[in-house]
Amino acid sequence: MIMAPLLAASLAVTVATGPLDARPKSMSGPQASLQGMVTATTNCIVRAIAADPRFQQASADALGDLIVRSMPACAGTVREMIDAYDASYGEGSGEAFFMGPYLDVLPTAASRMLGSGAGEK
Repeated sequence: MIMAPLLAASLAVTVATGPLDARPKSMSGPQASLQGMVTATTNCIVRAIAADPRFQQASADALGDLIVRSMPACAGTVREMIDAYDASYGEGSGEAFFMGPYLDVLPTAASRMLGSGAGEK
């Protein structure tokens, strides 16, 4: 069962540090699919933050609040990511990934993407 935490860390680091096409070529079909779900979820959240009128006046400290406010707009994508993770690694693993490694790196990933304009529509 060490594979699930290892994959979680790998997905989280990839989201924070680079685009989807930077993933290792040895990633298997299910892992690549999960990576795509993580990227789609992150992109949805970043787009919602960028579209929020408060974003332009927000300080760096307000990013967490903007992430929370983006969740209703991205609930479907978040649910798909959690469900896909559960299907691959067992019931409850998706929520554990989302609440742990994913949310741990999301502010850094969102900040980088918003800074580079990657979150724009």
